[in-house]
Amino acid sequence: MIAPLVWAGYRPVGNLLRMRALLVVNPAATTTSARTRDVLIHALASEMKLEAVTTEYRGHARDLGRQAAESKDIELVVALGGDGTVNEVVNGLLHHGPDPAGLPGLAVVPGGSTNVFARALGLPNDAVEATGALLDALREGRERTVGLGLAAGTPGSEDEAVPARWFTFNAGLGFDAGVVGRVEQQRERGKRSTHALYLRQALRQFFGEPHRRSGTITLERPGLDPVTDLVLSIVCNTAPWTYLANRPVYASPKASFDKGLDVLGLTRMSTTAVARYGTQLLTSSPERGPQGKHAVSLHDLTDFTLHSKVPLPLQMDGDHLGLRTSVTFTGVRRALRVIV
Repeated sequence: MIAPLVWAGYRPVGNLLRMRALLVVNPAATTTSARTRDVLIHALASEMKLEAVTTEYRGHARDLGRQAAESKDIELVVALGGDGTVNEVVNGLLHHGPDPAGLPGLAVVPGGSTNVFARALGLPNDAVEATGALLDALREGRERTVGLGLAAGTPGSEDEAVPARWFTFNAGLGFDAGVVGRVEQQRERGKRSTHALYLRQALRQFFGEPHRRSGTITLERPGLDPVTDLVLSIVCNTAPWTYLANRPVYASPKASFDKGLDVLGLTRMSTTAVARYGTQLLTSSPERGPQGKHAVSLHDLTDFTLHSKVPLPLQMDGDHLGLRTSVTFTGVRRALRVIV
């Protein structure tokens, strides 16, 4: 568990019942049943003035987060769902920009298949245990303020009009976003989101990738030479990058909520290169990530742009956002208060 910090909005235990909180519930969360969600709602409602709202459409959690941010009464927003639900809530809370002291705090109860953000914060992956940890943190007044990533269409490009969007743990332009898109297509056909499904779609994306030997992506940073011919670009706001079951996978081991953004890029994805870097990812650790002549690792970036010669898929926090040719990324430190 991450070492606790003192919560700026600390309340004595006896006054916790005065706190007004909004619980955003994703009824389609893959690892919680309706009965489990009811138990969690009752547990939270017994400790605070809780309003629970079940999402009804894509983007509903974002709308609820924005309403909470604009409210003068809500002090805490709890997201019960997977990383997609958390991402929507965060984008709602930060609709008018970051203001950690003035915005409601965020708490997460993991209910998805991977729950990268919650686990990176040190929370249990079980929804019931995480709820207990959340209530303990509230009673003890624990929080931390985390940095986030912000991505937007690049001024002067054909994507200029694309609205900015926050991400909590990772984004990707190219290969990994293509995998996410394939998984979403399978889920729309009724397939369950599992790690095996992701692996199958990764193989299909690899064999269908037309640019895997010569990349189309260029990374540009102010005042520095560009990094060219990237096939894959993974932007990390924390480590690990993702999980395979209970195994953490580190694309950028030094990435941190307390720093800027890290990038892992690959300039080739031949069969040999994929076997090498895939093995390195599966055996990665907090001390060591992918390395080699076709791997580019950049640490603690504040501003950079990814350009592509052809439109490529973009994903943020595991959500496929369509095709882009140019995306500008910003690492924003101390953007949001999170209960831990």
